[in-house]
Amino acid sequence: MTILYSVENGIATITLNRPEARNALNGSMCEELRRAAATAAAERSIKLVLVRGAGPVFCAGADVKERPGMNEDQIRARRMKGFAAYNALESLPMPVVAVVQGAALGSGVEIAAACDFIVATPDAVFGTPEAQRGTVGATQRLPRVLGKRLAKDLMFTGRRLSAEEARTAGFVSRINPNLDQEMESIAKAILQAPAEALRLAKRCIDRGVELDPRGALEVELAAIEEQLASGKWMGKK
Repeated sequence: MTILYSVENGIATITLNRPEARNALNGSMCEELRRAAATAAAERSIKLVLVRGAGPVFCAGADVKERPGMNEDQIRARRMKGFAAYNALESLPMPVVAVVQGAALGSGVEIAAACDFIVATPDAVFGTPEAQRGTVGATQRLPRVLGKRLAKDLMFTGRRLSAEEARTAGFVSRINPNLDQEMESIAKAILQAPAEALRLAKRCIDRGVELDPRGALEVELAAIEEQLASGKWMGKK
């Protein structure tokens, strides 16, 4: 299995499970990642999803070893599998946290950026070396967080951001050498909150940032009406 999926106490953990390949993303992994996200989306009992990497590296990028011998259609199909996997994570209705240690490069950055926020170890690094390697990718999510100038710096030069630089730039939310300790604190806070309120808040933020202020307010008002109609206002779980 290139992806491990487990659920415990309302928390689903999706683990990238190719440590021998530094969790490099191949076609099978894309499909299993998409299926894991779909499974989590269908389980109403899940309040939090964690995305982790097995071993010392979160994800070293796309698996370049599967490319030799591919024709154009196969390369295109492989890229579409990756996009489907990222979108499946990004579309999850509950909070999703990337737990990053070591390198998150290329596809690893895409996976982490598709999550709601990132918790990293001090030794984590982030980079988008696609253009340096003669390909195209990771050009959309990162500029929305870092701004286009810093994103271009990373893409054009192959520069990597340290965990601290990534936090300063707003890409990483928290840094802690003890990821389990940090995630225990985060999980405790999220699990105490009403699940529906979390889902509605996530929807409002994700949709609102793509709209003008008036449109964003309409999204929030619609969420308020939905919550009132459900009878789950003010902390009723």
